[in-house]
Amino acid sequence: MVTTLLVVVIILAIGFDYINGFHDAANSIATIVSTKVLSPFQAVLWAALFNFAAYFYFTDHKVANTIAKTVVEHYITLEVILAGLLAAIIWNLFTWWFGIPSSSSHTLIGGFAGAGMAKAMTLGHDALAAINFAPIFKVIAFIVLAPVIGMMISVLISIIILHISKNARPSVAEKWFKRLQLVSSAALSFTHGGNDAQKVMGIIYVAMVAANVLHTGDVMPEWIPISCYAAIALGTMSGGWKIVKTMGTKITKVNAFEGVAAEAAGAVTLGITEHFGIPVSTTHTITGSIVGVGLLKRVSAVRWGVTVRLLWAWILTIPVSAVLAGLVFALIHLFF
Repeated sequence: MVTTLLVVVIILAIGFDYINGFHDAANSIATIVSTKVLSPFQAVLWAALFNFAAYFYFTDHKVANTIAKTVVEHYITLEVILAGLLAAIIWNLFTWWFGIPSSSSHTLIGGFAGAGMAKAMTLGHDALAAINFAPIFKVIAFIVLAPVIGMMISVLISIIILHISKNARPSVAEKWFKRLQLVSSAALSFTHGGNDAQKVMGIIYVAMVAANVLHTGDVMPEWIPISCYAAIALGTMSGGWKIVKTMGTKITKVNAFEGVAAEAAGAVTLGITEHFGIPVSTTHTITGSIVGVGLLKRVSAVRWGVTVRLLWAWILTIPVSAVLAGLVFALIHLFF
């Protein structure tokens, strides 16, 4: 039974990574598609290539380690992980269907934490006893900090680029910005892969520890990162066109210059947070970066009604995923 359940959990985890890929594809390709630098098909292939390329660089697995420590080890069972994954998949598909660029990262964290809390309650313990608050507080803090940092960096990059190219002819500058967008979108896809694939790696690792296949502190088997990076790359190739529309056109109208600034800012922010093992939302980061380039034009260039609705989705993702995971765990608990 344990072996079968472990296999189911691993398949679902890799499936979640695939869904994460097509849900978050918009983060990497929205601006490059909206500026017509690449066609949608070319863009998803470009993004998927660099999603997988991240496997060869991000070998420290710091983000995976943070995710693995979200729930106290005593309360981690295969049933808890299963419930968390199912809740995360349900919420991800729901937000994808309605074109809401919510965070796959926060969905997974909320689901894992909610299922752990439900497990603690079944043992008669305080629900909060299941939570490691240090990594959770770090994640919650960066719900606010990641988009703000992305916004600030995008404004700074925009100012630097404008200063460098102030004497360039508009037609020449536009041509160069479109070329640079290939580089900036590749960098964003690269750091997106490095940040997001690790989250599922952490979940699979703790599942194998819970099943006594591995022990805490063991080296992660190489097939785990390869599978996760491949899954997120394949998911990205499937695209997420509803969210592309929201990210690429509904927040603010983006040209090639602004696309370069937003994508570069997103890549820098994700690279910094990965270095410190902080599992931030790629969605929040690039949204903040897009808002930043919009603000540089004028405050009214940003469609604040859309932005406020996105903020509500971000705020609700962790608690909704946690409650959903608790309900799923209660159902699973009846059969195991």
